Amino acid sequence: MQVLSVRQPWAWAIARGHKDVENRTWDTTYRGILAIHGSLRMDHDSLKNPLLRDVGWDPADPMAATGGIIAIVSLDGICTTSKAGHPCDCGPWAEAGACHWQLSNPRPLPEPIMTLGQPGLWLPAPAVMATLAKMMPAEALSASRG
Repeated sequence: MQVLSVRQPWAWAIARGHKDVENRTWDTTYRGILAIHGSLRMDHDSLKNPLLRDVGWDPADPMAATGGIIAIVSLDGICTTSKAGHPCDCGPWAEAGACHWQLSNPRPLPEPIMTLGQPGLWLPAPAVMATLAKMMPAEALSASRG
């Protein structure tokens, strides 16, 4: 299982099932179960985004935590059409000129697993993975092994 650090409040929006596209400047061949880590850094400018206002950003929600893994999702695919300068139909969360990571099946964790994030995709430490395995639904754990 790979982990992706995402700045808040975007990580919250992914964990709560509002945001089904993560915008990145890069592509990856990885597909499958992806843990979402709420980065220590906040994207304060995003709080002006009407999409976040419309879905009810809640800084008191445990999924708004920074510095911890807050959810697991499925990374189903990545659309690079917009990155290549062409229009695509990836939805309202997709930004022009970015690779659109297509996310589904968000599963918030009962509580954040505090750990330092890293740039890019990264593997959790064994102790973090053990804690994550205890919190994950059984079907997600079997999917991450396959």
